[in-house]
Amino acid sequence: MKRLLFFYARECPHCRRMIPLVDRLEKETGVALERLEVWHDEKNADLMRSFKSVIGLKCGGQLRTPTFLNTETNDLFCGEVEYEALKAWALR
Repeated sequence: MKRLLFFYARECPHCRRMIPLVDRLEKETGVALERLEVWHDEKNADLMRSFKSVIGLKCGGQLRTPTFLNTETNDLFCGEVEYEALKAWALR
C-alpha cells in the first residue's frame, strides 16, 4: 500500500517553506501525506532511519529534512522542490 511520508523538522527553514506547498497539495488533490517531525520525535526519527539505505542513496549519503518518500516505489525528494514536482510525485 502506498504511503507518502513527509519527514520534516520544526526548526528547519526548508521544511517551513515546504509546509504551505504540502497544505496546498492536500487541499487541491485530496492526497494525504504523513507528516513526521523527526528532530523532536524519536519514533519518527527511527522510522526515517529505517529508510536510510534508500534515503541516503538518493540524498547524498545523508538523512536530511525535508524528505518526501513514497514507501511503495521508494521514489523520493530531498530538500525543497517546486510545487508541480511535488504534485507529480504525489500523484504517481
